[in-house]
Amino acid sequence: MSTCSTVSRDLDEPVSGTAPVARTWLLLEQPGPWGAKALTSSHLDPALGRALEAAAKGTGVRIALIRRPGRHADRRTPADRRVYAAHTTPGNAWVHGAVLTDPRRLLNLDFAALGRGDGRSFDSALTGGPHTGDPLVLVCTNGKRDRCCALLGRPLAAELAASGLEGVWEVTHLGGHRFSPTMLVLPYGYAYGRVRADDVQDILCGVRDGRIVVDNCRGNSAWDRPGQAAELAVRSTLGEDAAQVLSVVRTDGCAPRWEVTVAHTDGRHWRVTVAQGTSLPARPESCGTSVLGSPARMEVTAVRELTVTALAS
Repeated sequence: MSTCSTVSRDLDEPVSGTAPVARTWLLLEQPGPWGAKALTSSHLDPALGRALEAAAKGTGVRIALIRRPGRHADRRTPADRRVYAAHTTPGNAWVHGAVLTDPRRLLNLDFAALGRGDGRSFDSALTGGPHTGDPLVLVCTNGKRDRCCALLGRPLAAELAASGLEGVWEVTHLGGHRFSPTMLVLPYGYAYGRVRADDVQDILCGVRDGRIVVDNCRGNSAWDRPGQAAELAVRSTLGEDAAQVLSVVRTDGCAPRWEVTVAHTDGRHWRVTVAQGTSLPARPESCGTSVLGSPARMEVTAVRELTVTALAS
């Protein structure tokens, strides 16, 4: 039987507008095996996992577990764990890092403030600070959610780590199993699908220069999915690759059609029409289910630059 990623690739299913949605990411190092719902089915205390899920609900913060690439059968609990908070909204994108001995201290965080992009609560609660190293590269490898993530994601993460690339982590869940291997790059928050090691090198060179590579890009996690597709469409139309110059400022409508307003820091605005289509034929959207489905796809049908008069109306 073909895997979900093989079928998606054979159908040339578009990846734009499929990124996970989160303004802020909270990443906790947790070695060892992960279950399908890793916060409550790993070697992390499940009661703590449930409490963290409850604390983050509705705040714009998404929590994920990370681990270094390699073997993960070890049941030892590390004395020190890395933890990162990363905000992805353009104009205020940042990564802060800290080291924890007791992950329960994460419950002291002001999750609402983190979701708004205020990193001071992270620094005061955990004695952290701005991350000044290389970008963080998060590769989804959780085979308990979908075998494609393990079969394709783990070799990619291992190859990147073996190349000497800093900041590479395995992560529990980025959605879009059928686009494996999937990857998220912080601080800018752009997710990618069907990536190869050579692609990653180009993407990271761009990030270090403050540029975004659009090829195989699923979107910026700061925006909802219509916004992700709209922002990428404007980038492609303009040939704009600067990292923090485009923002989604308004989304009107609801499925299956939206009008998304995208703004440039130079004052220009665009109205982007996004329609929700379906990817056919019906097939299982994940290797973890036998249920047939037709995944939603974001289709940009128009990109129009707005005049000053149109903006005022």
